[in-house]
Amino acid sequence: MARKGNAMSETADGAASELEERHTGGSAEPRQTIEGLLEILDLERIEVNIFRGRSPDDGPQRVFGGQVAGQALVAAGRTVPSDRHVHSLHAYFIRPGDPAVPIVYDVDRVRDGRSFTTRRVVAIQHGKAIFTLSASFHKTEPGLEHQVEMPEVPGPEELPTARERLFQAFGKVPRFARWHPIELRPVGPLSFEVEQNPGLRTTRNLVWLKVDGKLPDDQMLHVCLMTYASDMTLLDTVLLGHGRTFAGISMASLDHAMWFHRPFRADEWLLYAQETPSAAGARGLARGLVYTQSGELVCSVVQEGLIRVLDDGSAGGG
Repeated sequence: MARKGNAMSETADGAASELEERHTGGSAEPRQTIEGLLEILDLERIEVNIFRGRSPDDGPQRVFGGQVAGQALVAAGRTVPSDRHVHSLHAYFIRPGDPAVPIVYDVDRVRDGRSFTTRRVVAIQHGKAIFTLSASFHKTEPGLEHQVEMPEVPGPEELPTARERLFQAFGKVPRFARWHPIELRPVGPLSFEVEQNPGLRTTRNLVWLKVDGKLPDDQMLHVCLMTYASDMTLLDTVLLGHGRTFAGISMASLDHAMWFHRPFRADEWLLYAQETPSAAGARGLARGLVYTQSGELVCSVVQEGLIRVLDDGSAGGG
């Protein structure tokens, strides 16, 4: 498949490959590399406003929501002048994606104004829309500045990774936690720990994250990778408040919104401070603020997801 030659297709230096070997005594589990993720985000342009993307060979049974959101933002960005940077996106997940076939992204150039550019993207598989995204891009301007302060938490260097904690508990890293190249270091409990100890229940979910490898200096690439990563832990926050794990639960992202406030690097540590204000009607709402390690607020995220209880156990008291 021919691919556009840009920063997204450059080889990322220092991509980690030994993590699973450390955890499994030398027998590495299948895992997507950072080079593989950059290839997934490097869409093929098949017409002026039409792009084609694929899914990783070894991934979830359906297309990961963060992947289709990141790819759709890549498609939108490739139709926008380089002096305009994405400041917000609003998306709906319509149908589950099929990882076995390509995804076609159709970009509608809604508006090109003097300061703002608006794009709408429809992701299509099997002749049907599976995802829609609207994104707005803005020329950099000076203005008023303030932010909510970052929570006081231990630094990422003081914490084990989520994979290390899962391996310590289960003797292996479950497949859902090992196929992506995003390193996660949760500050608080994981869902299986809360299930075992109800006293750990919380409606907050603080996680350090970064891409596990060195990335090119491409601001749009870092934004697209944060879009990818932002879907990984948000709905877990709802489960933490009820002492539930994924067992007996059907979960799916329904919609997703992000606002990008300041430049950042996705290959440097970011604190994803998440909370859930409500769950009702088989839906849960979660929101998050993303900070650099120096305390700069760079991104805000809100998502609602389907959280349907399938077993006959109690969903717990929130």
